[in-house]
Order: sequence, then C-alpha cells, then structure tokens
Amino acid sequence: MKIKVAKDQILKGLQITQGIIGARSTLPILSNVLVETDEDKLWLTATDLEVSVRCAIPAEIEKSGSTTLPAKTLFSIIRELSATDIAIEVDDKNSASLTSGASFFKILGLPKEEFPPLPKFDSGFAYNLDQAVLRDMLVKTSYASSSDETRQFLNGVLLSFKNDKLTAVATDGRRLALNEHDLECPKDQEADLIIPTKAVAELLHSLGSEGTVKIRAVKNQVSFEFGNLLLLSKLIEGNYPNFRQVIPSQAEHRIQIEREALFSAVKRVALLTSDRSNSVKLTFAKNKVVISAQTPDIGEAYESIPVKFTGAELNVAFNPEFIMDPLRRLTSDEVYLEFNDELSPGVIKCDTPFLYVLMPMRIG
Repeated sequence: MKIKVAKDQILKGLQITQGIIGARSTLPILSNVLVETDEDKLWLTATDLEVSVRCAIPAEIEKSGSTTLPAKTLFSIIRELSATDIAIEVDDKNSASLTSGASFFKILGLPKEEFPPLPKFDSGFAYNLDQAVLRDMLVKTSYASSSDETRQFLNGVLLSFKNDKLTAVATDGRRLALNEHDLECPKDQEADLIIPTKAVAELLHSLGSEGTVKIRAVKNQVSFEFGNLLLLSKLIEGNYPNFRQVIPSQAEHRIQIEREALFSAVKRVALLTSDRSNSVKLTFAKNKVVISAQTPDIGEAYESIPVKFTGAELNVAFNPEFIMDPLRRLTSDEVYLEFNDELSPGVIKCDTPFLYVLMPMRIG
C-alpha cells in the first residue's frame, strides 16, 4: 500500500475511530485501526467487539492495500507532525513508513486478516431520518439511562419504530425521558432496538445538523450510516419495560413556568444541598412557586417564581440534578409541570412531543 493524505483529514478520522478503542484491550488487534484503500478514499475502522466505527477520508492512492496499525501511536505521531501532507507506505510484512517533511517514522502493524470482521446488513429493516432529528431525540433522552450493570436492558436508549412513530426512551427507574417523531413504520418493519450507552455517546459526538442517517438492523446488530461514517453496534438483548405504564394518565395540577427561570432557580438553590440532603422542595402557593433547600450544618436557600396557581398549598421535593437535566437540554421558552400530590410522579412537558417523568423524594 502506498498513499498520500492530508494531515488534518487523517487526524480527524483517527479522532473519530480511536474513541472506540478501550484503554486496555483484551486482544492486541483491538488496539489497532484497520487502514484500507478504496478508489480515492482511505477507510479507517476501529472496534471493541461491541461498537465499531468506520470512516472514510480523501486520499491519493498510488498503490492499493490494507493493514492494521496501533491507533494511539499513529494518532500521537500524526498530531505532532509539522508538515501538512503525509506519505504512508506499507510493505508485505505490515511495516508502515510515514514520511512528512523532514520527519520519518516506521510503525509495526498486524495483518488485516486478524482484524474482527464487521457484521453484514444484507437483510433486516432500514429507515432514513434527518441527522438533526435523531441527534435531538438522543440529546433529550439519553441522560436518563441507567448505569446499573445489574439491569443491562436500561443501560442505553430504546428506539421504538411502531405505530408510525419513532419513540426514543431512556430510564433509570427514578426518572424517564421520552421523545417522539412521526415516521412511517410499515408493520413488517416495526421493532424495538435498545442502543447501548457507548454507541449513543458516539452518535451524539458524530451526528451533524444536516443530511440523513440510514438506520439498519439485523438480529442483534444495528448500524447508523451518515456522511462518510458508519457506526455499528451490538444491541442490548432483553425486553425493555413497559414505559407507558409509569406515565400518569391524568394530572390534578398543570402549571406553566418559564424554563430558564426554573432551571436557574433550582441551580442556585441546589448550592445549599449536600450528598446526605440532596433534594430541593417546590412549594406551590397562590400565584407562586418557592424553590428551597435546607441542609443541616450548611444553611438554607429559597427563591420564588411567579406562576398561575390556585388551591391549597402543596409541597413536593425532587433531586435537583434530575430537575435540571431535561431543562438544560430543552429549547422551549415555557415548560409545564404536572402532578397530583407530593407522593405521585411529577411530569415535565413542553410544546414538542417530549415528556419527562420524575419520582419525588420524601419530605422529612
């Protein structure tokens, strides 16, 4: 193999792919990036056997071929080069010579045959979606997923293609975030896909604001193809819980409130919480809500926001981070708080197909 590439292009490709590689790979080949030519492109592929990323960069191909090279070493070298163009030549023993300006490096690689093959997506279903739409849905839901390894089916985001809607859901058992988007879903292509947290993080990092993404799935694998990038991931196996059961069917109280005002007030008041007393109280009284925190040995704080509320005074407490998580990601000027009493789940809604269910904390 003999090629020439621009430093900024290959650096960008390596930044995308090496994020998949773990600090301690179980197999030496998993520390390597697969480098292979295709017409006027150079493909870079990395995998940890759970998630794989493949991206294309423009290159001048003098002689086609393939090899695998240690990703972090390659990235470190190219990042420090001063010249803008790099010549890479690989011999039949997978030894790569890098020449750039006055710099020369030789890196020892491993043959392509040792690199794990990527799954094929010749069958299964396929959907096309705007990149911006998918990214927005993941932004508004993924933070609510669980990190508890004993409930792996919650360690990701559910993408449900049913009833002519794409529904994204994440929950950790204490809160649930849901976002919907109208999408034609033929009956024979309805499916529930649980996308692992690591794959979701890569999508959030790579999805753009323009163009489409093709989503394909087969058996226990899913692929996302957009631009010059292909992301593949194993799906989390198991049945996602019936999330619609935890969404309150009706609410006795529905209060409209300015999103930024609520977020800022909770953020300020939460400064007076602690690990042992990590809750803020919302007291709804006539035409106002008072957000307060009281922590022994630290102090207390409260802040009032005007709202339209009539009726008996009502107190409800929540984890402040759990309140702020959706508020910092929504773009609506106003949100709606819905609840029945201090022991029932609270719901945050806005003017888009989004809702967030939050379990209250007991008030001592």
